[in-house]
Amino acid sequence: MAQTKLANIINPLVIADMIDQKLVDNIKFAPLATIDNTLVGTPGNTILVPAWSYIGDAAVLAEGVSLTASVMSTTSTSAVIQKVAKGVQLTDEAVLSGFGDPAGEAVDQLTLAIASAVDNDCLSILHGITGAMLYQTSASTAAPAATDIVNALELFGEDIEDGPTVALVSPAVYTQMRTAVGANTWVPASEIAANVAVRGVVGEFAGCQVMVSNKLKANAAGAGDIFLVKPGALRIFLKRDTLVESDRNIENFTTLLTASKHYVAYLYNAAKAVRIAKKSN
Repeated sequence: MAQTKLANIINPLVIADMIDQKLVDNIKFAPLATIDNTLVGTPGNTILVPAWSYIGDAAVLAEGVSLTASVMSTTSTSAVIQKVAKGVQLTDEAVLSGFGDPAGEAVDQLTLAIASAVDNDCLSILHGITGAMLYQTSASTAAPAATDIVNALELFGEDIEDGPTVALVSPAVYTQMRTAVGANTWVPASEIAANVAVRGVVGEFAGCQVMVSNKLKANAAGAGDIFLVKPGALRIFLKRDTLVESDRNIENFTTLLTASKHYVAYLYNAAKAVRIAKKSN
């Protein structure tokens, strides 16, 4: 098993200063999801997510005529709980002689690694949106732009007023928003602070609260996609939340630290999420 040795950690006798660096792109997608703990402590690893089918509008009924009762029905989709895990092994020399607190840093990074995996799952789900909630640019050569948000909002229909809309955009689209002129102009976060739906909102554009993510850069998967997400669109079903454990090996004097999480991320309400993508060829 790969081990973290003293050579892998800055030795304070050799290097006095350590420059903090950003480990991963910030977690933006998972915080938009509703956490569901109903599976905790229950047997099984597969869930069925049900949805009621509408019985249809009422119709005119003539006098004396008996109505025909409608049958209520549901549809459901199954999802299987998955486990994500990460671990590091520390030698005693690394723990005792390394810079700062290697064990504490390991726990922090393990927790971050799990959270980032869940975030990437949520992003992957949004990238998979097709059908009625997919808005495509006018040309296959055109990357999604801030102006597309205005037209894509109509996909929500009358449900547009059903809670705030969060727009997840790339840094390039963020720049377009801040330099926009006309009816839809940029509103800084300081002016909407009392109404923000989730931490990380940087401002408002076209009535949407905006979050910026490096994961949506043009060189990322789903190059430059924009997502419009409402509360209740995503859900994370937990079987067990993040668990960090340690185990001591007395033969080689190392400590193994691991982190794991049992969950499944799911597009719970497809009518509450819009994907804006480049038109397919």
